[in-house]
Amino acid sequence: MKKISENIPGYAYGGEAVSKSSISLQELEQIKISVGFTAEDERYLRLAGEVLGDQTKQIVEHWRSGIIANIPHLARHSRSPEGNPLPNYLGASNQRFQQWILDTCLRPYDQTWLDYQQEIALRHTSLKKNQVDGVQSTPHVPLRDIIAFIPVMNETIKPFMAAKGHLLADVEKMHLAWCKSLQLQISLWTGLYAKLTPNEW
Repeated sequence: MKKISENIPGYAYGGEAVSKSSISLQELEQIKISVGFTAEDERYLRLAGEVLGDQTKQIVEHWRSGIIANIPHLARHSRSPEGNPLPNYLGASNQRFQQWILDTCLRPYDQTWLDYQQEIALRHTSLKKNQVDGVQSTPHVPLRDIIAFIPVMNETIKPFMAAKGHLLADVEKMHLAWCKSLQLQISLWTGLYAKLTPNEW
């Protein structure tokens, strides 16, 4: 499995500290059917992973520095309660953000992936946010902020998929597969928020 670094701060994919998802593999398969996620999408996500593999830093910098930093109600989630920058926190979470791109594209959507989806979601709620990095920031990221930012990520990642000169038809299929995956993931996260922290919408 491709990783951006051998030592990604706080990255615990497949680790013993990651608990089993409350969502079953059968439920995951049902959501995949609902979103229309097919074997062809899996193939094109793998291709997207190869295309994006050496661009993850630029993508995350564009999202974080180029977009989120200019939206105060989003930027505050990686700052102190007083609004001061937390560069170590931002740097560590950026690396995990980069790896998430590769995990989205290249990991099999099996039990380990499903478990880590729960872990990621928990780290955005008051149950685990800030704990991994030992910082003081906002107590949680409202689910509405996550859902609302999905179209921005979908739109802005497409040029990176086209950056290696692939045929337009292949770029479109890579992008469609990516969009389906994010819809799938946000469905999983929404379920966890609803079950565990329903007041953090």
